[in-house]
Amino acid sequence: MSAPALAGRRVVVTRPAGQTAHLAALIRAAGGEPLLFPALEILDAGDLRPVFALIERLDAFDLAVFVSANAVDKALALVRARRAWPPALRVATVGRGSERELRRRGFAAVIAPSERFDSEGLLELPELKQVEGKRVVIFRGEGGRELLGDALIARGAAVDYAACYRRGRPNADPAPLLALCARGELDAFTVTSSEGLANLHDMLGEAGRKCLKGTPLFAPHERIAAAARALGVQTVVLTGPGDEGLVAGLAAFFAKV
Repeated sequence: MSAPALAGRRVVVTRPAGQTAHLAALIRAAGGEPLLFPALEILDAGDLRPVFALIERLDAFDLAVFVSANAVDKALALVRARRAWPPALRVATVGRGSERELRRRGFAAVIAPSERFDSEGLLELPELKQVEGKRVVIFRGEGGRELLGDALIARGAAVDYAACYRRGRPNADPAPLLALCARGELDAFTVTSSEGLANLHDMLGEAGRKCLKGTPLFAPHERIAAAARALGVQTVVLTGPGDEGLVAGLAAFFAKV
């Protein structure tokens, strides 16, 4: 019997604390050892009053878009603390993780892409192309991308943004990772957002940046992969989407080395 695909491999998981379980479980199932080092912290938005105002008039909207699993978690907690979800308000999202979270919370009909898991992929769906005269609320973090809203406005929709969380940089000690790297016992980084990558680069410090550049980095989106290359990471592997895509990419890479 052959060894598991990631047998003996130590893989850094940089997802926010509380969002690592699924990816860590997949890495363990493939024989690897996940090392949890959150490079992003999800916090409440600085001012929730605009979100509360939008929640009060949710019945006026035709479509609610959640840009991430964080948006699902934060927004629905705020909504359900104040009111019931309007039965006629349809929901859409960009990724498998956020789609899974919406379904887990009771939304049976979720508009979501089946191939490209980002704003561009969502905008290709028929439901997002015919939006003239529709009212759309986009639940997102502070300072999120404008592409989705701008495209919907250009197609004739009226768009409101609901910034229901903000992203921060955790205060974590990189010494254990750096010690493993110095001994040649750190095999891979996984990074799932460009902001998390920037935080990771800062958190590792000057000594750790050499480790980051010399260790294979796995990313599920080309934007993140491009940012890693720009930082000088020598081996950047673009994987399939989601946690499953990351682990499949890890397995395929290490099968060859």
